[in-house]
Amino acid sequence: MKKTRSIAYCRTLLIIGVLVVGFVLLQFTSPVIVNPPATKEISAPEEVSRILKQSCYDCHSNAANPAWYGRIAPVSFLVDHDINEGRSRFNFSEWDKNPPVVQELLLWEMVNAIEQGKMPLARYSLLHNGARVSAADLAILKKYVNSLPGRHKVDTARIIKPTALPVGETDAEASRIPVSPNGVPYYPDYKNWRIISITDKYDGGSMRVVYANDIMYSAIKSNKMPFPDGSKMVKAVWGKQQQDSDGIVRPGNFQNVQVMVKDSRKYAATEGWGFAKFDGLALKPYGKTAIFDRTCINCHRLLAPENDFVFNVPTK
Repeated sequence: MKKTRSIAYCRTLLIIGVLVVGFVLLQFTSPVIVNPPATKEISAPEEVSRILKQSCYDCHSNAANPAWYGRIAPVSFLVDHDINEGRSRFNFSEWDKNPPVVQELLLWEMVNAIEQGKMPLARYSLLHNGARVSAADLAILKKYVNSLPGRHKVDTARIIKPTALPVGETDAEASRIPVSPNGVPYYPDYKNWRIISITDKYDGGSMRVVYANDIMYSAIKSNKMPFPDGSKMVKAVWGKQQQDSDGIVRPGNFQNVQVMVKDSRKYAATEGWGFAKFDGLALKPYGKTAIFDRTCINCHRLLAPENDFVFNVPTK
């Protein structure tokens, strides 16, 4: 009996010893959190900056300051992953790298993620209770993004009608199909597709109608996810709603058409989806380079991973 206990005791010591040695060795591979110099911090009112620094900066800036336990492996690996992922989506210390329209989009998606309880991350909030965004702080953020000077540049009170064709231009020339920098085309027949959702967005009261082609509609109807290749959806967006003297609400100016098309091989870098946006009545393709769609998928990864990265899947 004593011999058996002695063997068990030795085994326990051996296991503990191996774990201790392994833990020590693991520290030599622990990632080091590096904070690059800031190029230009986001410029925002003091109360907004306070909320961002309190709840966002640890992962979305070059001023990350993990607690002591966040610097010890294996926790340090998770912290390093979250910081790199956060900075890749948006970095408040390198805010100048985003065009103004992208800055506005990122801020609104941040507000949406906070309101849906997806940000800050639950595991982060669990250990950083002070990082939770209160209802009052969320209201401050909403008020701020609603006040951005460029937010309604596309909206006006009057409905702009298409102008006549330029002199010498034929109908055929005017109907050239625009193509996004990443190769996703505009689909002129989308109005013949099925309407799957009608939505609005509280950042200005824009109105949106979402269409799906037959492949995507059938997949939605049969609850088939991920969506098969060939699935296409289009979101047509109109500006701030207008109400006349009789109380009839109409959409504002046409703003853009947003496209998603599924090709799991061609668009593997963006979860199998090709993104595009065509602005204004001229349907001008959005984005200067093909990688503009990284901004699109980062938002969809954050807010809709459970729906194959699609926002507007109708409920049964």
